[in-house]
Amino acid sequence: MSQERTAPAAGVPNGAARRRRWALAIAGAAVVVSVGGVLAAGTIKSPAQAAADARPPKAQALTSPVEHRVLISSVITRGQVKATQSLQVKPQITGAEGSVAPVVTRLPLRQGDAVRRGAVLVEVSGRPVIALQGTLPSYRDLRPGATGADVRQLQHALTLLGHDTGGDRQGVFGTGTKNALTALYTGLGYEPLPARTDAATALKSAREAVKQAQRRWEDARAAASRTDKGTSTSGSDGAKGEDSGTNSGTAGSRTELHRAAEDLDAARTELSETEASAGPMLPAGEVVYLSGFPGRLDSVRGSVGSEASEASLTVSAGRLLVQSYVPEYQKGLLRRGQRVEIYSETTGVTATARVSSVASEPVAPAQPAADGTQTGDENTGYLVEIVPDKPLDERLTGQDVRLTIEAASTGRKALVVPVTALSSGADGRTTVTVVAPSGDRRRVEVRPGTAGDGFVAVTPVGDGRLTAGDPVVTGVGRSAAGDVPGAGAAGATTGGDGGGGTP
Repeated sequence: MSQERTAPAAGVPNGAARRRRWALAIAGAAVVVSVGGVLAAGTIKSPAQAAADARPPKAQALTSPVEHRVLISSVITRGQVKATQSLQVKPQITGAEGSVAPVVTRLPLRQGDAVRRGAVLVEVSGRPVIALQGTLPSYRDLRPGATGADVRQLQHALTLLGHDTGGDRQGVFGTGTKNALTALYTGLGYEPLPARTDAATALKSAREAVKQAQRRWEDARAAASRTDKGTSTSGSDGAKGEDSGTNSGTAGSRTELHRAAEDLDAARTELSETEASAGPMLPAGEVVYLSGFPGRLDSVRGSVGSEASEASLTVSAGRLLVQSYVPEYQKGLLRRGQRVEIYSETTGVTATARVSSVASEPVAPAQPAADGTQTGDENTGYLVEIVPDKPLDERLTGQDVRLTIEAASTGRKALVVPVTALSSGADGRTTVTVVAPSGDRRRVEVRPGTAGDGFVAVTPVGDGRLTAGDPVVTGVGRSAAGDVPGAGAAGATTGGDGGGGTP
C-alpha cells in the first residue's frame, strides 16, 4: 500500500528557513552592539583628559600696529551761537496823554526775522521804535541845539540811511540834522514829535517882535536923518542962538536910533534862538541802537493790543560767536588760539574758529531764592568764547552746536601707539614691546609725547628701532585655539583685558 506526502501549509516556514532567519537576527544584534561600543568610547573620557579639557585657553598677546600720522587731542563739548550784542527792548511812549496806558499797536516783524537798518521794531500807541546804527545806548531825548557824542552818533546813523545832515558840525543838532531826522520819520510814514509844543506860538511872537523892532529902528533912523539936515541948515545961516537946541535934538535922535538898533538885534537873536529850538526831536524811547546790521529779532513777548509794559522784544546784532561752559577738568586743556570745528546737527553747517578766551573763574550755579525763583546764571562751569574765522551763517543764531576743540597736536606726522602699549618700569623708563613675525618679542624704550583719544605719540630712545606697522603688545586676551605659535603677531585685534606691558 503506497503512502502520500503531505505539502506544508502555505505561510508556515520549514526548518531551514527558520534557521536562516535566526542567523540574520544574531548578526544584526552584533552590529548594533559594535556601534554602541564605538559611540560610548567617544563620549567617555578619562579623568586626566577631563581635567585637561577643563583648563582655560592659553593666554594670547593682543597687539596693534604702530601708526605714522598726526595725532590730535580734542575736547568735544557743546556751545550756543550768540551775537556779540543782545538787548531787550521794552516799548515805551514819550509824552503819553491822559491816563490811558500805552499799548502795542503794530508788530511789523516776527520772531526770527532779520532787522534792517532804519526798520521799525514795534509801534506803541501809534509811535515807532526805530533801529539805528550805533553803540552808545539812547539815554536822553535829543532836541535841536543839543550837542554831544550821542548827537554825533545820530548824525552818522542818518547819513548811513541817505539823509544828509547838511552843514551841521559833528555833534551839534542843527538845521541840517533837523531836516535829516524829519526825512527819516516821513519816509517811515510818521510825523516827528516837536521839540517844543509851543513852537508855533513862540515863533509867531518872535517874528512879530522883530517886525516891530525893525519899524522902530527905521523910524528912529528917519528922525535922525531929518535932525541932521536941520542942523546943517541952521549952521549955514549963522543963527548962533539956535545952535544949543539943535545940537541937543541931534543927540537925542541919535540916541533913539542907537536904542532902536539894539532892540532890533535883541529881537533877531530871540527869533534865531526860537527857530533853533523849534523843529523835530528824537525821544529816547523811539530809537534802539544796534552795533551791526542785519540784526535779528530773537523773541517777541506780547501782541497787538497788549499793554506796552507787558511787551518786550529781544534783539541781537553784531558778529556771531559761540559760548561754551566747560567743567574744570576740561578748562585746564583749553587756551586762547586753539583751533575749533563748529558743527550744527540741525542744518549740517560746519565752520572753523578759534578759542578767544577762557574764563579764570567759574560761573556760579543758579540758587533758589526765598520766593522760589532762581537767581544766578543757568549755565555753570568756565565760560569759553569762540570766534569763527569767517562770519557764521545767520541760520545758526541761537542754535546749540557741537564743538571739537584741538587741545593738543603733534603738528606733523609722528609714531603713534595706543596708550595701553606703554609700560613703565621701576627704573622710570617707558617701553613698548614689539612682536616679530616669528613670535619673538623685544622691548623698545620710547619717550611719550602728545596724547589724545586713547593714543600717544612716541619717539624711540637711543638705539631703539620702531617703525610704522610694527605690532606692539597692548594687552592680554584668551584664545580657544590654545598656544598657537606666533599668536598675537600682526593682525591680532587691538585692545585687551589688562594694561600695557609684556604679559
